[in-house]
Amino acid sequence: MMSGRRRRKEEDKPFYAVPLTDKPTPSQIINEARQSVRTIRTNRPFTPREGERRLFGTDSGRPKEARPPSAFSLGSRHFDGSDSRPTSSTKLSPLDHKPKPVPDDALPLVPKPPAIDLARPLAGRSVARRMVKVGSQDNLADRDLRQAVLSDDVHVFGHWVKFPNPLGREEARCPPAPSPVEGDVPGRRVHSGPKERTPSSFYIERTEAEGAEAPPRVRSAGSARSRSRRTGDEEAGGDGRTGRESGYHSQPSSAERKETRSGSGGRRDDETPEEALFWNTSVLPILTDMENHSKDKKHRTLCDLCDRLYTTLDTASLLGRAAKRRSALLKTLYKLIDIDDPRVMLKLARLILVLKVSGKNLTNVCKLVFKISKEEKNDNLFLEANILGLLVSVVQTADPNQSCEALVYCCGALKFLSGNSAMMKELSAMNCTEALAKLLSSINSTNADSSRPNDQAGHLLVQVTAVLRNMADSSGNRDKFLTQGVVRELISVIGSYYGDSDLMLNCSRIHSKLTLSSDCCVVMSQDKACFKNYLRLLQKYQKKEDLVVRVLFILGNLSAKSEDARLALFHQHGCMETLLGVLSTFLDMDIKATSEDGKVVDGEGKTGPSKTEDVMIKLIRVIANMSIHPDVGAAIAENNKLVDLLLQILGNKSIARCEELVLNIVATINNLSYYPSKNSAIEQKQVQIAERMLSMLMADNMEGIVEASRVYGNLTRSAEVRDYLGRKKVDAIMVTLLDSGSREVVFTSCGVLINLMVDEKRRPTLKEEGGVKKLVDVLRDFGRTDWELASMVCQTLWNYSEKITSSIDCFGEEETNQLIELLLEFLDEDVVMSVPEASDWDREMKEYMQSVWKDRFCPVATQLLDRVDSHHTDLEPLEPPCNS
Repeated sequence: MMSGRRRRKEEDKPFYAVPLTDKPTPSQIINEARQSVRTIRTNRPFTPREGERRLFGTDSGRPKEARPPSAFSLGSRHFDGSDSRPTSSTKLSPLDHKPKPVPDDALPLVPKPPAIDLARPLAGRSVARRMVKVGSQDNLADRDLRQAVLSDDVHVFGHWVKFPNPLGREEARCPPAPSPVEGDVPGRRVHSGPKERTPSSFYIERTEAEGAEAPPRVRSAGSARSRSRRTGDEEAGGDGRTGRESGYHSQPSSAERKETRSGSGGRRDDETPEEALFWNTSVLPILTDMENHSKDKKHRTLCDLCDRLYTTLDTASLLGRAAKRRSALLKTLYKLIDIDDPRVMLKLARLILVLKVSGKNLTNVCKLVFKISKEEKNDNLFLEANILGLLVSVVQTADPNQSCEALVYCCGALKFLSGNSAMMKELSAMNCTEALAKLLSSINSTNADSSRPNDQAGHLLVQVTAVLRNMADSSGNRDKFLTQGVVRELISVIGSYYGDSDLMLNCSRIHSKLTLSSDCCVVMSQDKACFKNYLRLLQKYQKKEDLVVRVLFILGNLSAKSEDARLALFHQHGCMETLLGVLSTFLDMDIKATSEDGKVVDGEGKTGPSKTEDVMIKLIRVIANMSIHPDVGAAIAENNKLVDLLLQILGNKSIARCEELVLNIVATINNLSYYPSKNSAIEQKQVQIAERMLSMLMADNMEGIVEASRVYGNLTRSAEVRDYLGRKKVDAIMVTLLDSGSREVVFTSCGVLINLMVDEKRRPTLKEEGGVKKLVDVLRDFGRTDWELASMVCQTLWNYSEKITSSIDCFGEEETNQLIELLLEFLDEDVVMSVPEASDWDREMKEYMQSVWKDRFCPVATQLLDRVDSHHTDLEPLEPPCNS
């Protein structure tokens, strides 16, 4: 039976050895097989929903007087459009020329104009038509009198004055020429100046764009006379009908005269008869109805009229800045803003936005939308029309330098609305993420060209990042954050505005969500400024729990996904000093918050960890994840301050009350204890650590038992620790844990027993506690489906049988026969190729199990079988001869 079996000629020696040799040790096998050196998972920090919708949170670090208000008064009077035209930012240099004063006697004598007799009737018009300033030194009085004759609306001393028209409008529009003064040349006044030789301007029309008063437009007398000659034909509509009957009349109404200036929608001179006809028959009646119903407070009817107006304008392509009579339309809409009904106000805001207002009017309409969105009950109103698309359009097109305040309130409204899941889906479909990414890039580019970041842009960025924070909740948007460069842009924002705690909190919230994705972690780790900026935040806001906990969560995610990230973070200047400083700060805060009975004040009534505990959990996770890198782990293991802090926390916390914190600390110690070093602080305090782990073994927490066993698997490389554990009966505890039925508990218990069986004086305990039989049972129960665990059982038995003389004496007769039978079966490749019953292995899993069987189980199982078989015989020993 043994002839065909391969026998090892190498010297028998225990599997345990210090990890300085090329051959892997049991602890290394444990760590590699079950990832003993591994990353730690934790929950993402919880963000409570704010009870009240505000532009800035109640915990905002901004002083109220330095930030845009969330509450404000807004009415029709605010839509005056006085700042709709942006002022020029170009400043002219002062002239070097300084005029010299001229003496009074050197000034030429200028004759005074003749006095005007106001009592004299002028061209048949009543002198009571208007009042003028007597004794004026200018010729304005004479010119104003002419205008009074020719127009109802007269501009006098900077004001428009309206007079009655006793002669009728048509007569006033085309008056007879005034009789010349006797002795004068017709059409000329005595002592007239050069400017008065040309025809006088006699018709002045006031214009208005977006509600703003524009400079008066002057029409020449010739154009007025030609208009007068056309009056009959135009009023008759060309077919005998009057202008009102035909729907078109050239004479503008008072509202139409207050239309637009150049660049604000076109003058009515540019209108075609068809356009004017459409306005008077389709648009104007709706506007009139809207004004009438606003007085009756028929809000439902007003909403319908707003929809009709929108459809009518859209059909005729009268939406946008190029719309004809846009100013008259806007003026009517502005008058209706005072209606206190959210549905009506939102309909009006939709019309105003679609007409592409700018400047102060854009700011006011964004404030109006923001005001409506503050009430959660109004959310569904935003789904009734394309108002969401118009808000996204504002974000896409508005200049953050010129329209910063408007964008603040626009993005503030989007922040509220994106918190609604239905609304967020709509915004995602409207490319809201792309628009916000473009806005982020624009602000970062502006800041890059200036010496210091713009404070007003900081207010805007708080709202932009708040919207992105909500959009990041959708897995479908996360790819957009990468493709649109949002991840990197946020890193730049942190570098520019690290002093803005509100903005930093929003950025950390976004990254804490995105770093759950491996792709995002790769992008962030490749940015050289990422770790630098986040460590800078930890240094600046060391006691700001809500920001610190998120920064630590981000760093933990980054260090969990990449070896390069672990190395880059550790080598960042001041990394460990910063982390340990934060850990010390929050440990002190936790101790102070602990009352005399041991209950944490801010954690009372909560099932989860307290705020200070949560920070320590996230921070310790960062250290544990960094320590996976061999060079980093070995360096961190030498940090005495860290080990002291970890042991101090373990002394203050129990696994029953602070489970996650304690488990994270033990996992971190396990990772650090994996790296042997003469300067290791873990090795210097290994007995103290072993003592702390005892309470974990006695606790009713299976995960805690596994973690403590992992630590013992590394620490038992030391004879001093093995002696301590022997005195504390830990070897007997490990044998008992073989019956737990948990694969992981059994696996880690075997790891500890492998090292304990190196000491000959501890081997009897294994047999006395029934450990050999339990190990054989484990091999039979788990071997076919877990070759790693089967390998650990064989290694334990190999170390135990180092001084074997007889297999039956060493293992027991029954155990020996069962062991030989199992090893022969498990080393048969045909058996291994078959899938066990009740196992649904796929092809990849099957290949993996075969690889583990070949590389890890076969070598040690073959050696063990050779040893047991060579010391086993079927011959019974002879009885000693009897003395005769």
